[in-house]
Amino acid sequence: MNIHEYQAKELLKRAGVSVPAGKAVHSVEEAVNVAKDIFNSTGTNAIAVKAQIHAGGRGKGGGVKIAKNLDEVKRYANDILGMTLVTHQTGPDGKLVRKLLVEQGIYYPGPSPVKEFYMSILLNRATGRNMVLYSTEGGMDIESVAEKTPHLIFKEEIHPMGIQPFQARRIAFNLGLSGKAFSEMVKFVTSLYNAYITYDSTLFEINPVFKTSDDLIFAADAKVNIDDNAMYKHPDLNDMRDLDEEDPTEVEASESNLNFIKLDGNVGCMVNGAGLAMATMDIIKLSGGEPANFLDVGGTANATTVAAGFRIILKDPAVKAILINIFGGIVRCDRVAQGVVDAYKEIGDISVPVIVRLQGTNAKEGKELIDSSGLKVYSAISLQEAADLVKELVG
Repeated sequence: MNIHEYQAKELLKRAGVSVPAGKAVHSVEEAVNVAKDIFNSTGTNAIAVKAQIHAGGRGKGGGVKIAKNLDEVKRYANDILGMTLVTHQTGPDGKLVRKLLVEQGIYYPGPSPVKEFYMSILLNRATGRNMVLYSTEGGMDIESVAEKTPHLIFKEEIHPMGIQPFQARRIAFNLGLSGKAFSEMVKFVTSLYNAYITYDSTLFEINPVFKTSDDLIFAADAKVNIDDNAMYKHPDLNDMRDLDEEDPTEVEASESNLNFIKLDGNVGCMVNGAGLAMATMDIIKLSGGEPANFLDVGGTANATTVAAGFRIILKDPAVKAILINIFGGIVRCDRVAQGVVDAYKEIGDISVPVIVRLQGTNAKEGKELIDSSGLKVYSAISLQEAADLVKELVG
């Protein structure tokens, strides 16, 4: 589950990670009132007004502004709220800004220079261990840093027992810190990693980690992803899910317990099993088509799940054909075939051809059910047959 920056900072704050004072708002009036409170309580010389969408690159797209006074807060909030923000992560259609984070500015003058660092925590799949990825070059695209100056990127692999004090110190040392800033970074890294574990996260990205002019360390920005499979352990986080930021068809699929990801192709696919789904998308590509989605109906496919899958796929006007690829292991192929026939009749006229490939337990009986149904459904036994039919029907 992806969450907004302001929500991520709420979780970080609970775990003892330092974040700037701030609050999410939904109106210009709220923005001005929150900014007034922050000016009065912190003595800051600036307020950050940030668009809250599930995408990076907001500053480059005009979604982050620094205000020096309340008049500027009002103007920037009015400009950003309701805008369609286009960044390199939103795609050309952009995303509508429905809320803002109004936050304390931390770039104030002081005895030492300010610095920006990059830090993320994620799983190193090659070793099966979490790692802290960090760099002295914060505030930039980490991909550009990796390409142009790879020697400025450091990795710290963490033992399953947790981050050790010497590792937090090594991170602070590699970032070139000393004195108060060094000790503050050690505390920051330790608290950040513990928060990552506590909330069963798949990604923490803090860019930048900011050292103020008086050597305090803050998470100036935060991107946090929570493992969907661990949400049952965190019922208090369910309210952080923002359905407005998700694809409507993916939301509908999740409500039907379907694993669905929308793609940009012309052949819809419905499969039981993630591995088979990947192979099915390969088959579609090899046949000259383009996958329109990833849809895994799971190991207990029946008429209800098949019908839900049909409806979701057919909402995409680009779909020219649907390929159903089922391996009969836990579920019998004849039951799936009957589910396809029942779902087809329930939905009514389906304007695109449907190809059903069944293999495994009772595959022959399933094919006979499809062939004798009288519906516009094409059956196949082998992957090659399915590929040939996709090529023929999609053209």
